[in-house]
Amino acid sequence: MLSLERDAYLAMLSHALGAYPEEACGLLVGPVLAGPADEPGAGVARVVRAVRARNEAASARVYTVHPLDLLRADREAQQAGAELIGVYHSHTHTAAFPSPTDVAQAPDPSWHYVLVSLAAPEPVLRSYRIVDGKRTEEPVVLGIV
Repeated sequence: MLSLERDAYLAMLSHALGAYPEEACGLLVGPVLAGPADEPGAGVARVVRAVRARNEAASARVYTVHPLDLLRADREAQQAGAELIGVYHSHTHTAAFPSPTDVAQAPDPSWHYVLVSLAAPEPVLRSYRIVDGKRTEEPVVLGIV
């Protein structure tokens, strides 16, 4: 389960809308709160901050988090006693479902992959876990769990 603090949620939506027609991307910062010891990353995770990143691909169809933005976000998270727990990006013309490219680029099976779709009049936000090429949607709640 992914718990989004209100400011992080609004930051992702704002970034997605502001970057249109290109895909927006950024990183998710927060502590992993709970989970079974035999399933790393399977518990509740709380996003306390959504960190904007530059889309190095500068594209409406794909995203690449700029490496310097990734490094900066990781350092800032560590200094705050937190960690990078995932990535978000927008889909400008398709549903909030990981594309084959998204799956192929998923760097860490413990991460949460948040998508914001702008294909409909209202943005749609969903989160997934991607492990060994398998996409599994996870519940998203607003507020602290």
